[in-house]
Amino acid sequence: MKIAVIGTRGFPDVPGGVESHCQHLYPRLVRMGVEVTVFTRKPYLSRPYRREWQGVGFVNLSCPASKSLEAICHSTLATILARTRRPDILHVHSIGPSMLVPLARATGLRVVMTHHGPDYQRAKWGPMAKLMLKLGERCGCRHANEIIAISSSIRDHIRARFAREAHLICNGVQILDRVREGAHLQRFGVQPERYVLAVARFVPEKGLHHLVRAFSRLQTDWKLVIAGDADHETAYSRGLKAEVANCRNVVLTGYVTGQPLRELYSHAGLFVLPSYYEGLPIALLEALGAGLSAVVSDIPGHREIGLSPDRYFRPGDEDEMEHRLRHWLDLGPLTADLQARQIESIRRHYNWDDVASQVLAIYRSLRRPGGEKVCEPVAHASGSRPLTEAVSPGQADRVSG
Repeated sequence: MKIAVIGTRGFPDVPGGVESHCQHLYPRLVRMGVEVTVFTRKPYLSRPYRREWQGVGFVNLSCPASKSLEAICHSTLATILARTRRPDILHVHSIGPSMLVPLARATGLRVVMTHHGPDYQRAKWGPMAKLMLKLGERCGCRHANEIIAISSSIRDHIRARFAREAHLICNGVQILDRVREGAHLQRFGVQPERYVLAVARFVPEKGLHHLVRAFSRLQTDWKLVIAGDADHETAYSRGLKAEVANCRNVVLTGYVTGQPLRELYSHAGLFVLPSYYEGLPIALLEALGAGLSAVVSDIPGHREIGLSPDRYFRPGDEDEMEHRLRHWLDLGPLTADLQARQIESIRRHYNWDDVASQVLAIYRSLRRPGGEKVCEPVAHASGSRPLTEAVSPGQADRVSG
């Protein structure tokens, strides 16, 4: 089976939720016997001439250095080139590139679309970009043979807006062993379990400006470490960096991956994600899978994970955010027992091997007679399920105890 993939900037270690999703998914599908070719964007790759990684083939394409043009230009060229390779299925990630789904269908390709969230809700996009993203969503949800939703809220959105059923296949997380304190913590000037960690891009919808202001009010010797940066420098990202420059207890690491990021996850005392919008954030899943205590904004993509109510704050509410931070900093990291239970729950519900098996089942269904059907309800993939179990049972008891 030959699969062509568009809609990701590339991997490994390219920042972004879609990029992390693809980095974990496609090598597993290769090990299951699938031939995968990913069309990448050269400007984001550390090795832009690499043609293969863990069995996944790359076609590395140039694209405009513009946040509004790069996705559509790259996706158009990639769709045309993908057809020449005669794949069994074209897999399109995100709603922007899904504008090309009708073209792909018109050339005879069978298409799977993964909906990672209604990106037009992001504050970084202007009116015209939001209109184009909505058009892309409509093209994908109307014309793709099969749709995958990474969260139940996205699945419900597709059902309500397009009268279409989608396969619910949540993101996964790779549970990694805790690593010892090393040179990276020293480089960032922080002590184990005495810093709050946030992992996010520097865009308005991540709410990092609120987090910096709320944290700066605390009278504490803890530090706030923000791991991330901007894909394209903007007035917002420059303003955020200027604001942090006046805060003695806030550390910006820039983009980090691999061992430095593992070290940060391993020794943080608290994880915070103050976003206004998320699909199903892999950064939060990674933090919970590392056994971290966490507080997050009260949005659908976070509520789905099922933390206890006292772990949430209203998006943008700096007073409530400060209150939650103060409360959980006073309590400190989770106990060893709660850590173990949380990690096991994440491992059970968000398993990349299960994700790959469910995606492969969808691919196989399109190769059977009748696989060309589109715009009809489809059954959920085997193993898909709504999330009802709290990640950390007993956390509420710990507060009162």
